[in-house]
Amino acid sequence: MAKKSNAPMYLVALTLFLGGLGYLLYSGLGENTAYFLNVAEALAMKPADLSKARLFGTVAEEGIDRPADAMGVSFLLVDKDQAAKAIRVDFKGAVPDTFKPGVEVIVEGGVNPASGAFAASTLMTKCPSKYQKENRG
Repeated sequence: MAKKSNAPMYLVALTLFLGGLGYLLYSGLGENTAYFLNVAEALAMKPADLSKARLFGTVAEEGIDRPADAMGVSFLLVDKDQAAKAIRVDFKGAVPDTFKPGVEVIVEGGVNPASGAFAASTLMTKCPSKYQKENRG
């Protein structure tokens, strides 16, 4: 009796496994990837390329507008190294308690082509003094 070869079945199983793995990688990376840029890099790019990005910078001392009847904030995000570079950020949502002028923030969203401002869906603040050990002499 001739021995039956299982090679075609293993080949089909390997193809299905690699296809599924490739699909998971492609779909996972496509939805969760975003450029991580500072303000100067974002301003150098075309607005169409910034449909999904994460920006890092410092909240300007002036120009913070909070709507009286809704949650959110509108402010200027200044580049950490080049203070002359700034982009307007519009955020709708709960503003963190540590948000204030001069604090470093990370915003995630995209450029609104109509207004040219960065429409943020996420606003995270960084407060280094909050996490430093107190010097109790």
